[in-house]
Amino acid sequence: MSEKMLKPSEDVISAWTHIMRARERLLGAIEADLKAAGMPPLAWYDVLWELARSQSGRLRPYEIEERTLLTQYNLSRLLDRLETEGLIRREVFAEDGRGRWIVITEAGRQLRERMWAVYGRSIKTHVGGKITESEARAIAGLLDRFL
Repeated sequence: MSEKMLKPSEDVISAWTHIMRARERLLGAIEADLKAAGMPPLAWYDVLWELARSQSGRLRPYEIEERTLLTQYNLSRLLDRLETEGLIRREVFAEDGRGRWIVITEAGRQLRERMWAVYGRSIKTHVGGKITESEARAIAGLLDRFL
């Protein structure tokens, strides 16, 4: 295959660059808003959100890993921290004594709700304040192709 066939077009490269820059800047702005409000990092919210929205309020660690962008190593450390803070608890998985459920606590639910008040406002400011509703739908539709 020729190099020309393997090389992406300038427009495709530009799209990639803009997606990555926008992601970094938006995440940075949201993390800064959470920090300014005295809230923990966004990764805490992501884990608590996945647990809160599961039917039973509990997931296996690999399920959390699949639903978030956290690697197994980072997730293990974060779960330890969340447990120390009383936001989650680990329960033995009945069918397999070696496995564990990660269960959100009431304190975890409350923190997630407080974080969402800041996070939601941050999304509205940094995303909703820069694009129209129809543009938001168009962007979501385009990016959905990658999921």
